[in-house]
Order: sequence, then C-alpha cells, then structure tokens
Amino acid sequence: MKAVILSAGQGSRLLPLTAERPKCLLPLGPKSLIEWQIEILSRSGVDEIVVVVGFRAALVEAVLAGLARPGLAIRTLFNPFYNVADNLGSCWLARHEMAGDFLLLNGDTLFETAVLQRLLHSPPAPITVTIDRKAGYDADDMKVHLDGARLIEIGKTLPPARTNAESIGLLLFRGAGPEIFVDAVERALRVSEGLKSFYLKVIDLVAKSHRVETATIEGLAWGEVDYPADLQRAEQLVADGRLV
Repeated sequence: MKAVILSAGQGSRLLPLTAERPKCLLPLGPKSLIEWQIEILSRSGVDEIVVVVGFRAALVEAVLAGLARPGLAIRTLFNPFYNVADNLGSCWLARHEMAGDFLLLNGDTLFETAVLQRLLHSPPAPITVTIDRKAGYDADDMKVHLDGARLIEIGKTLPPARTNAESIGLLLFRGAGPEIFVDAVERALRVSEGLKSFYLKVIDLVAKSHRVETATIEGLAWGEVDYPADLQRAEQLVADGRLV
C-alpha cells in the first residue's frame, strides 16, 4: 500500500509557530506531526510514502531522510506552487504516484492506528472517505451528506439539513478509484478557478457520477491541526497515549 501525504503548506493560521518551519514539523511530544503520521502508516502495513512538500521543503526532507528504513520507502515531491495554489495543485503534481491503490491524507491530520485500520478494512469501493460524526458542525468543518454509507455531497458550505458527518482528511482509492480521481483532478485544473480549489471539491464532483463510499470512525481519536487550540488537542492525544 502506498500513501500520499499533502504537506506543502506553511500553516499560516498557526503563526508565529510556523514562521520558520512548516506545520508538519511542529512537535507533538517526542515526535513531529509528520513523524507520527509516518509511524502510524508504517505500523498499518504501508510500505511506500510520497510526501508533497513546499514551504521550507529542505527542513522536511531532512527529517524524512532519517525515517526511511528497510521495508519503508519515503520520497518527496516538491510543489513550487504551494503558496499560490490550494491542495488540488499538490494532487495534480502527485498524479503519477496514483497509478494503483493508495491512501491520500492531509499533512495536518493526526489519528490513532485504529482509524487507519478501520479504513483499510472497509468494504471494497473505488473511493472511500473517512468520516466522523458529532453533535454540531462549524464553518470550517468539511461536511458530508450521506445516503446510508454512500457520499452524496461534501463541502464546507453544506447546510445543517444536509449534513450527516465530516471528513477527517483521509481517503482510500482502490481498483478503478485512482484513475477516476486522477482524471477528475486533471479536468478540474483546466478551468481558471481550479488552481484555488481543494481536492475534496473534486470528490464532490466525482460523487455525482461514481459511487463514493464512507468509513465511519466514531469513538476513535483523531484531530486536524489548523489553529493553536487544535495543536493543544493533538498534544493531548499524544500525552494520553492514543498514538502509541
């Protein structure tokens, strides 16, 4: 299994912590965010990891160079457009890494091993989006509209009446899924607004014509690190031993 991690951004909402180092290198206990991600991926059987880097790329590459070991290949792709494009641009850059089954995850998503195991053991589907549920959703949540386990819509602006869950930023592509996704990414970047789009907008479009399934992880620990409060919660996950 291959994983593609999108870690090109700076993480400006965490300034000044990210003034000189990217978000993925922020320390969480004994390891940085990306080190936790790679450890959990490797623990779950992922043996090939591609990290899309951008801001202060050399710092990330230096850390990653120390993590490769027999049975685990790690390499990077540099995204020179990280400061003018959203993460759809990083997906386009990595599209040639998406020829077979693969995981796609945001570089700021932290989760316990059981989250990944639940996704990897989900019923076969071309595209599976990992979701969680909670009592209410705010404007920054990537909200999901479901029909059973099938994803109908995904986006931050979904109204409460059409919101059943949220995406955690971890997807699995199997079978025909990689080709479906890559084709959709390439089409999205042929329009002027594509450069400022995020890849889950492509998933929203794909769901209109292809079956996109979901894997729920209710009760398991995860967090997205966007703001200082998120960083504190991620630090608590580490302190509580949820990631070991």
